[in-house]
Amino acid sequence: MALRSIIDLLTFRWLRPRRPEVAVLRLAGVIGGFGPLRSGMSLASLESLIERAFSVPHLSAVALVINSPGGSPSQSALIANRVRDLAREKEVPVLAFCEDVAASGGYWLACAADEIFVQPTSIVGSIGVITSGFGFTEVMQKLGIERRVYTAGEHKSTLDPFSPENAEDVVRLKALQEDLHEVFKKTVRERRGHRLKAEEDVLFSGEFWSGGKAVELGLADSEGELRQVLRDRFGKRLRLRRIQAPKRLLRRLGLGRGQAEAGFAVWSDGLPGPADWAAGALAAVEERSLWSRFGL
Repeated sequence: MALRSIIDLLTFRWLRPRRPEVAVLRLAGVIGGFGPLRSGMSLASLESLIERAFSVPHLSAVALVINSPGGSPSQSALIANRVRDLAREKEVPVLAFCEDVAASGGYWLACAADEIFVQPTSIVGSIGVITSGFGFTEVMQKLGIERRVYTAGEHKSTLDPFSPENAEDVVRLKALQEDLHEVFKKTVRERRGHRLKAEEDVLFSGEFWSGGKAVELGLADSEGELRQVLRDRFGKRLRLRRIQAPKRLLRRLGLGRGQAEAGFAVWSDGLPGPADWAAGALAAVEERSLWSRFGL
């Protein structure tokens, strides 16, 4: 190749505009820990992926694909705050795309974005706090089982499912829920601001809506599908970088080395023991109940 041709080629490559890069990070599932066999989203499990998303060279934006019925308020806040910290540090916009559900803690995650996009059929909202459980006192009486609990601390056995419900325990629980609800509401106010278009007693009632209605209420900005929205904004030469974790067997089971070291029972071959399968079954019921609230 002639020297002139080489120079022209290098000049073309140098002057040619770089393709816009958008990191796509999926945040799917229940938020928080749900037992040794079924671990949900947490900052510990997502932090490295979040950091990878914001480390993509020539980054134009980070897209969060959200499909979550909620879960732990603390983990919701920790994940969202980490996204915001890196967005400010890297000076990169964040866009959230809600799929089936972005409710409760799932909506908290969506609020980490600068803009929220939904499908007409998405379920959005549920800005509230819920605590659920079971009471087994009558079953225990029928079986002739006696509950024995010994504590140091007057309220250490608050809301024990094997003891009769205590009215004072319920009052304390509701006070705690109000505190958590205020933190959630503050986050929505700060992130959505003047875009909110309804009274707070409606928005913060715990109710949830379709994607289209969420746009009307100001909880979301627009209806839109990820690829189309990003191409309209960054051009057809856009390159999507999907940020994913390695799909190893133990990771799929939700049972990693850290959990084994923490004291969860495992058999000699490294697989979960009977106690873990029982705990995992109960966790699955709890997780299923979160999704079923939204008809899924």
